[in-house]
Amino acid sequence: MAKEYSGSPKHHQLESKRKRLSWILGVSGLCILSYIFGAWQNTSAPTNQSEVYNKVGCDGGSPPAGSSVPSASSSSSFSLDFQSHHQVEINNSGGVQKFPPCDLSYSEYTPCQDPVRGRKFDRNMLKYRERHCPKKEELLLCLIPAPPRYKTPFKWPQSRDYAWYGNIPHRELSIEKAVQNWIQVEGERFRFPGGGTMFPRGADAYIDDINDLIPLKSGNIRTAIDTGCGVASWGAYLLRRDILAMSFAPRDTHEAQVQFALERGVPAMIGIMASQRLPYPARAFDMAHCSRCLIPWHKYDGMYLIEVDRILRPGGYWILSGPPIHWKKHWRGWERTQEDLKKEQDAIEDVAKSLCWKKVIEKNDLSIWQKPINHVECIKVRKLYKTPHICKSDNPDTAWYRNMETCITPLPEVSSSDEVAGGGLEKWPQRAFAIPPRITSGSIPGITAEKFQEDNELWKDRVTHYKRIIPLSQGRYRNIMDMNAYLGGFAAALLKYPVWVMNVVPANSKQDTLGVIYERGFIGAYQDWCEAFSTYPRTYDLIHAGGVFSIYQDRCDITYILLEMDRILRPEGAVIFRDTVEVLVKIQGITDGMRWKSQIMDHESGPFNPEKILVAVKTYWTGEATQKQD
Repeated sequence: MAKEYSGSPKHHQLESKRKRLSWILGVSGLCILSYIFGAWQNTSAPTNQSEVYNKVGCDGGSPPAGSSVPSASSSSSFSLDFQSHHQVEINNSGGVQKFPPCDLSYSEYTPCQDPVRGRKFDRNMLKYRERHCPKKEELLLCLIPAPPRYKTPFKWPQSRDYAWYGNIPHRELSIEKAVQNWIQVEGERFRFPGGGTMFPRGADAYIDDINDLIPLKSGNIRTAIDTGCGVASWGAYLLRRDILAMSFAPRDTHEAQVQFALERGVPAMIGIMASQRLPYPARAFDMAHCSRCLIPWHKYDGMYLIEVDRILRPGGYWILSGPPIHWKKHWRGWERTQEDLKKEQDAIEDVAKSLCWKKVIEKNDLSIWQKPINHVECIKVRKLYKTPHICKSDNPDTAWYRNMETCITPLPEVSSSDEVAGGGLEKWPQRAFAIPPRITSGSIPGITAEKFQEDNELWKDRVTHYKRIIPLSQGRYRNIMDMNAYLGGFAAALLKYPVWVMNVVPANSKQDTLGVIYERGFIGAYQDWCEAFSTYPRTYDLIHAGGVFSIYQDRCDITYILLEMDRILRPEGAVIFRDTVEVLVKIQGITDGMRWKSQIMDHESGPFNPEKILVAVKTYWTGEATQKQD
């Protein structure tokens, strides 16, 4: 007789299964807790500067005697233990590619403004001084050396007035401009008294003269541009008035003038008004300035003033000093005839009127015009001034390798004659965190006021995290570059530190946000990172590269981007990369051959975030030291 089966499990079998399930869940819970505790324990960050340098590892050569370079340890292990959390296979079968030093003659190499290459191009309109980048087969696969006597630059604000002669060994300006007091040589250092061609009493007194004519301290003027800047004394002394100036000048007009500016911790870049637009968006600057900058404003149908009009904000000011202003007094010293100078000034006045600019004042050596706040009246004036006409179909922000035009960039439409075209801006410093008009108007697809606020909070957290890793607040860094700036959140989060940020928006970016950055009161430029940046070697202390290599890894060889970063980074300068693990591992494999010390770290939110951080430090070495070692 078959045994009867009731269909229900026996009691002891059910109990056994429950115990087994409880044991499995308990062990799994303990494993998860152990992993989280281990991750938390290993993400403590260095808390002081000496610890940072010990963690990163800044060995690789001793600075010359008398240098203020911080001491370094041979240790290169960070306390953030990424390796224990993530296993990424790296193919090291071929070994790390070691990049040799370039010849010492390349110590001031500027790839896209190379004087030798420039001589091959048209001299008309100074086109030969514009960007002309090397072809792929001409690119260098070596490291640009620092001069043999290179020292860590003076910290800000002392750097405004002093620089080491060994870092920029050029005495030409101290001789050529001796009377104008640009630069003085004092032993092993340069001193910058703040002089200039048109301000013999110094830049400070000259700016005070401007302030007597237009309000510089009200907060309405925050961003400025100085065309043909010399050693950027005007921009240097504006900083104490909370005005941030983008100063530019061509290479070799006077030896190393932009290099001097950046060495002093003053914003500047190599640039020229020739045939192409300046690499800035429309309506970017509150004030533009030319102090004997030698730009022929009245020529080429007023094209250069038309370009200034494009980048000047509605209601912005243009300041001109030097020829032909106050020609009745200076014409003999300028070695020009009174008739010639009067003719030039009349021509400039005519171009300004045709742009609908208003002459604010001319007093002594200064003449100031103001751009209208909208084009309501200007459109009516077109009946009188047939040229320049208002551009029809043009993206006014397009500026990367775009030729200048002889038509007026149209301002956004307004509903009344007293409305500011494109929207009014808050006074500085409220401007930094107020929602920019370009976002309020919805002119940038996908970016809302909510996303703007979220980005600000995001960068507040990130900078708090960075402060634990690198000495942000200790004056170690002054010149900072954000290679992929987006909305300028990084620059905004750094406002309380003694730094300035060059906010770069990739020229091929899907979202052109550089106009937003300027509306916040910061400065920046467009750039294609498959090419070199318009600056001298060793001009930035800290570079931030968030997502840059994910953008460019399929467009050009990232090795050359990293070599460009090495060129513009100062010895013992730092780089912060943010990207996927795979991209960062690839980057680290290249930088290991560039004399950089680096470590991959977990994201500030913890090990579970797929985005990781790579912090690298360029080791100290000079051309002379390398040649002796090799």
